Amino acid sequence: MIEYIRGSIAELTPTQAVLDANGVGYGLNITLNTYTAIQGLQGDVKLFVLESIREDAYQLWGFATRAERELFMLLTTVSGVGGASARVILSSITPGELCDAIRRGDERMLKSAKGVGGKTAQRIIVELKDKIMGIGLETGAPAGQTAGPVGVNKEVTDEAVAALVMLGFSPAPSQKAVLGILRAEPDASVERVIKLALKML
Repeated sequence: MIEYIRGSIAELTPTQAVLDANGVGYGLNITLNTYTAIQGLQGDVKLFVLESIREDAYQLWGFATRAERELFMLLTTVSGVGGASARVILSSITPGELCDAIRRGDERMLKSAKGVGGKTAQRIIVELKDKIMGIGLETGAPAGQTAGPVGVNKEVTDEAVAALVMLGFSPAPSQKAVLGILRAEPDASVERVIKLALKML
């Protein structure tokens, strides 16, 4: 079992990080929260790893904190929530917001994530309310806070649309949503654009 991988960032998008560890490039699926946490970091980066082994695929998931990894694992134990859905949830809201929503029974907050309906939100609350008590959450940046300077709007547009397509959304609606957000907030960062688009699509 791989507990974590420490290495330099060879490639980074809002949905994937490639860490170069001793000459081996590890491709890890990541959430938008992890992307925000490691974007712009210099030197070695440490990501906690979850291995997903199926008959037809072998995937590595990377997380900036153990708490986010634990939440991801708990989410995937809920009926109707797979890895892709868990990533969308943890890209729409922070781990802290997710725990708070589960504790308060806030279905509305959970349903703000694409693909989470009323029944799934209820199952997440009922099944995980007691289980999240042992998760120690680190204080992170508030939702929507930028992690650093961003490129020109075209770069932001292309990266945001590519990330949304990777998350399972169609290219045309994704581009429409991203362009609409950037017209309203020309200086929005990639992660903010994706967060807002996930609530619209």
